[in-house]
Amino acid sequence: MTKISVIGAGAWGTALAQIYAKAGHHVTLWVRDVSLKNTMVSSGLNTTYLPNIELDPHLIITNDLAEAAQAEIILNVIPAQYLRANLKLLSPLLRDNQPIIICAKGIEIESHSLLSDVFKDECPKAKLAFLTGPNFAIEIASGLPSASTLACADLNLGQQIQSALTAPNLRLYLTDDIIGAQIAGAIKNVIAIACGITHGLNLGESARAALVTRGLAEISRLTIAMGGKRETLMGQCGIGDLMLTCSSLKSRNFSCGVELAQGKTMTEIQDKRHSIIEGITTAKATLKLINEYKIDMPIVSGVYDCLYKNLSVIDAANSILSRPARNEGD
Repeated sequence: MTKISVIGAGAWGTALAQIYAKAGHHVTLWVRDVSLKNTMVSSGLNTTYLPNIELDPHLIITNDLAEAAQAEIILNVIPAQYLRANLKLLSPLLRDNQPIIICAKGIEIESHSLLSDVFKDECPKAKLAFLTGPNFAIEIASGLPSASTLACADLNLGQQIQSALTAPNLRLYLTDDIIGAQIAGAIKNVIAIACGITHGLNLGESARAALVTRGLAEISRLTIAMGGKRETLMGQCGIGDLMLTCSSLKSRNFSCGVELAQGKTMTEIQDKRHSIIEGITTAKATLKLINEYKIDMPIVSGVYDCLYKNLSVIDAANSILSRPARNEGD
């Protein structure tokens, strides 16, 4: 039995806490909102983010960050744009070399930094790993099988975390490529918005398949430019996550694209949701990286123009489809 804490009680954080509690670990779930924490304790449900899932009775729910910091392994599931603020609070409570697994996907919008750089800034004495891959929280919490990528530069530590965090319905595959795993997990959300737009415009499954394929090429260009490995993208965090996120209305980013294609505004889309649509901020942060590394990412750029420059979804789709032909490997 491992002492595990999960920081963040959104859908994914609650799902992770649930599966590890059911696997027999000592699990603490940190909830920022006191009223949500009290409701979860009294009802045994997270009705805001993961309704209809009865929480394991052994799961400890707290809003005391110091209590959560006592764990052997910490899973931090705070969304990307709020991660730095949370790590500033968490860092003084940590022990030297304490393993922290970042479970968010995104790029910090103000600094256009990868989350690994945010972590290094704020928690220099802790040990970093990433958990990323194709998972819908409701399916994992319901006990359905899945797999993810665990990225850790220290493979010995990675193997220890892999052993501790492999659950009956969540198989983990280990890589030392933290950069590739992060970029894949972040940019696939932008590609998913584009795929949702094609679905909403009834452009067909062939168009969506083409977008996924070329989206992978764009992810590959940025990964290589930033020092990651192309082969990482062939795993769960790359192809696996693209397949899932770009093909289902359960995906927040895919469904966002569908609603954009239906003529809804971003305010209308976001106002009715509790969960963050990470692809929106990731598109903006990635544009800065596109300019910095001077690489071509037309799908990401097209989504950015739809979100921030009022480009119509039809014009964006036509712009991508009318681009000059290029070689398959480019």
